[in-house]
Amino acid sequence: MENVKTFLARKNIELSAKRYGIDALGAMAQGLFCSLLIGTIIKTLGQQTGISLLTDIGTYAMSVSGPAMAIAIGYALKADPMVLFSLAAVGWAANAEGGAGGPLAVLLIAIIAAECGKAVSKETRVDILVTPAVTILVGVTLAKLIAPPIGAAAGAFGLVIDNATKLQPFWMGIAVSVLVGVALTLPISSAAICSVLQLTGLAGGAAVAGCCAQMVGFAVMSFRENRWGGLVSQGLGTSMLQMPNIVRNPRVWIAPTVASAITGPIATCLFKLEMNGAPINSGMGTCGLCGQIGVWTGWLAPSEEALAKGAAAITPGAFQWLGLLLICFVLPAILAPLINRFCRHLGWVKDGDLTLD
Repeated sequence: MENVKTFLARKNIELSAKRYGIDALGAMAQGLFCSLLIGTIIKTLGQQTGISLLTDIGTYAMSVSGPAMAIAIGYALKADPMVLFSLAAVGWAANAEGGAGGPLAVLLIAIIAAECGKAVSKETRVDILVTPAVTILVGVTLAKLIAPPIGAAAGAFGLVIDNATKLQPFWMGIAVSVLVGVALTLPISSAAICSVLQLTGLAGGAAVAGCCAQMVGFAVMSFRENRWGGLVSQGLGTSMLQMPNIVRNPRVWIAPTVASAITGPIATCLFKLEMNGAPINSGMGTCGLCGQIGVWTGWLAPSEEALAKGAAAITPGAFQWLGLLLICFVLPAILAPLINRFCRHLGWVKDGDLTLD
């Protein structure tokens, strides 16, 4: 057993929830952002402006989402170059075979293939043959064997959430908004989770509401301590910056979380806000305005995942735009500070509790 531990340490193979559930998952979201998400935005701009070059560029970027995710995961796992480059084929195969659940298949299969590749890397004199061969053979074989059922299971679970939100928009609006919003602030990737679950439609709208409540809520209610730099870094960056403060005083998390429980059902019941763009947008909130861009692209050109659930393109009117602005910006900016003021009155939150390190 000691020899195994020594070998794993030498190969930098760390069997831990942090390495796989935080580092790899977060990297996968970055891979998705740099391929599918930005490609969707560019393609939509091309379609709306009639510039075919932009449409082509966006299409090419979207087509490499599988390799981008797998390589990003390998990078997070600190894979050697030969392993890292070989993961492109693994990612393409896993994403293609996984269908609707492609991102989840890529996550699981790329992790296994990368660790197997790392295990044999630089162990032989013919490393240039052995390392890519092991990485690709393991990864693509797994893609053929387990990616389809993984994809089916992920797609089915996402469909359950979508249908449940349609049947119970109030309660599911609260649940999805709060849970995805909390995931956004935790050191895990809400964007990757939404992509894995193919969260679109009303459920996607609730997820956008929860993420915006966390980001805008923290940004506005901590303005006294963090001023404009904090407003931008949290409101357009990530509320994850508040995690050290949450660890020190968990009660600072009450206000944005309660705000998300309020805006979620308003989004699903009153404004019928649907996020039918790329599912990753559901977990992005106001980060680079990706959540709002996802709603906009979903109005004009729904993603394949949304179309499979019955979505259709619409021409948004004043009511849709009003709902988007209220849910994403106005209500979080009002509710979170008000709730936080009540928490301050009770002595749960004090001056300096929200100051960023």
